[in-house]
Amino acid sequence: MYTGSLVNPEVLNYVHGECLDSHGMKLQDIIDVLVKNVDAGKTVVRLHSGDPSLYGAIIEQIDGVIKRGISIEIIPGVSSLFAAAAALKTQLTLNGVTETLIITRPAGTTLEKDSIKELSHHNATMAIYLGTDKLRKIMDEVTYPKETPAAVVYHASWNDEKIIRGTVGDIADKVEALGIDKSAMIIIGNVLNPENYKRSHLYG
Repeated sequence: MYTGSLVNPEVLNYVHGECLDSHGMKLQDIIDVLVKNVDAGKTVVRLHSGDPSLYGAIIEQIDGVIKRGISIEIIPGVSSLFAAAAALKTQLTLNGVTETLIITRPAGTTLEKDSIKELSHHNATMAIYLGTDKLRKIMDEVTYPKETPAAVVYHASWNDEKIIRGTVGDIADKVEALGIDKSAMIIIGNVLNPENYKRSHLYG
């Protein structure tokens, strides 16, 4: 059972068995299908996009199957954040630039109020999930200088991956011009254009 359009369809080519798209299913429906197939003696995989520890909504699913007497194992994946960093060919923390990474999301249907403005005061690398459709509002709210590098990576690690680089001041214009309003990771910070970083002590 996979998470609809969020999972790269290429991954499904490696499946040996039945595939079920959970798009539009209610939580209890998902749990019922998982339990039914486990009870039938099948190996069942609930495939999330990226890594399920970040905005994966897995705990309520885990609670549901555990209450039905089923044990689970979580296999880590590659978050879109780390796929985006790889696409950008950079680090998210960098000696002499920042040692801190802030992961957050904007307010929306399932979050009444966010802390993006307050968190941006730290001037750390900021990674923002689920916010492409609110990109201009986010860039207006953050307190980074307008010339701070910013990037949006659409479909990181997919064949149709797109990388848009800019600054806090102009990234919204660039992304809107391409019509991208979902399925992208937003990253803000000087790690995107590291000119004055310090060498790591790892290399002497």
